[in-house]
Amino acid sequence: MTTPWGELALARFPEDPRDRLRAWDASDAYLLRHLAERPVAPSGTVVVLGDRWGALVTALAAHRPTQITDSWLGQEATRANLARNGVEAGTVRLLTTQDPPPDRIDVLLVRVPKSLALLEDQLLRLAPAVHADTVVVGTGMVKEIHTSTLAMFERILGPTRTSLAEQKARLIFCTPDPALERPANPWPYRYTLPDGIGPVSGRTVVNHAGVFCADRLDIGTRFFLGHLPAGRSGGRVVDLGCGNGVVGTATALADPRAEVLFVDESFQAVASAEATYRANGLSGPAEFQVGDGLAGVPAGSAGLVLNNPPFHSHQATTDATAWRMFTGARRALRPGGELWVVGNRHLGYHVKLRRLFGNSEVVASDRKFVVLRAVKR
Repeated sequence: MTTPWGELALARFPEDPRDRLRAWDASDAYLLRHLAERPVAPSGTVVVLGDRWGALVTALAAHRPTQITDSWLGQEATRANLARNGVEAGTVRLLTTQDPPPDRIDVLLVRVPKSLALLEDQLLRLAPAVHADTVVVGTGMVKEIHTSTLAMFERILGPTRTSLAEQKARLIFCTPDPALERPANPWPYRYTLPDGIGPVSGRTVVNHAGVFCADRLDIGTRFFLGHLPAGRSGGRVVDLGCGNGVVGTATALADPRAEVLFVDESFQAVASAEATYRANGLSGPAEFQVGDGLAGVPAGSAGLVLNNPPFHSHQATTDATAWRMFTGARRALRPGGELWVVGNRHLGYHVKLRRLFGNSEVVASDRKFVVLRAVKR
């Protein structure tokens, strides 16, 4: 990546030489050019929100910025990219969206997230630290910045305008208004599940901002809940890519002896899963882990893995995440252990499962979704 201060070597995480997706985009470059052209360079406490793979904080490392991210993979990419470019450990402070934010912010740089809810939650959390002289600049691709995005900045921080587009990217300029009366933070959001979906019928779900389908049960998960494996008698069950944890919670309710491990790369998701589990009065042997799928799980330690894999990485459509999840599940399962997957029919997950496991069985299907079962031989 070419920046006003020189060239940076950047990669996503986990690094894969076959991956053609870059660790930055035109919006990152646009923001850095703008900062370099300002009469006053970034100073004071610099906070970078939503830096996807660490490109921004790596370029701005001389200002000792604080990065706030919801992504474990993004945080690991940042660590690797800082080291790759010779930045001393500790120069950049790494926080998650669940950590207490800094007390004072003099420069706030926002890489606009895909989720408007996550933007709302984070701006509300950061607003008390913003003052009248804080420089606030957002960035994103044109297709990511909507009228609602600008309205969110204006409602929470103050008057907002946008730049002209460059290379399909746009900047957001916000002037903080300390006298602005801010709304209360509505996150995390709680709702009651509908009837007819097995053990979690009528139960409570807790969603932190940014978790997929945060205000309702998505139709893929609903279909999955109607076809989960029954008759289990204890053992370790993994809710892989757990989101709000409703699938793992359903498993724990159906079998109190099950040892459920909730895993996701989103800090917001794992916090949601734990809150959902606790909200339903469960206190069994559950674990809640943020990480890269099952990379940290001992081989052969699981009897059942339940998975509703994503097929997007930010704006890019890719099956790389699903492939890593399936590969990790095969390693983590004991012989005879099973991977159950729900997905859109057109994604063709059965082909990948047959390649990995040597078998794949359709458990249930409708016009849109399919539930597949693969057994580790």
